[in-house]
Amino acid sequence: MDDAVKMVEILLVEDNPNDAELAIRALKKNNLANKLVWVKDGAEALDFIFATGSYSGRNVENGPKVILLDLRLPKVDGMEVLRRIKGDERTKMIPVVVLTSSKEDQDVIESYKLGVNSFISKPVEFDAFSKVVAELGLYWLLINQPPVHH
Repeated sequence: MDDAVKMVEILLVEDNPNDAELAIRALKKNNLANKLVWVKDGAEALDFIFATGSYSGRNVENGPKVILLDLRLPKVDGMEVLRRIKGDERTKMIPVVVLTSSKEDQDVIESYKLGVNSFISKPVEFDAFSKVVAELGLYWLLINQPPVHH
């Protein structure tokens, strides 16, 4: 297994290639995308996070520094992915940022109940999106102090 998958900093869970491309471009522009893995549905996200299926060579403990999670996903929806991440001792400390085009209050409330760290409505315009993603990346990768595992 290549080191890229071992040393992931950002896991992008997004089924829409246009939105994913935007996020990746925004992160690249800010030099934050070199350790990014993009998965396209909730089932693949869970495989990656919990090192099962095609990602069984990974170490669960070696999780991403931040997960950018779309809520509207095929196979397993984003809420379920969030529920599983936050419900597992090994992964509940990973910051999860929900990126969604949903403006539903219920989604926001539910996400926070499940322990999401941040909730962002996808701005459609690239510069705005780029700025949000860059700030997120800088914050979670550089400024935020994660708990140290002993």
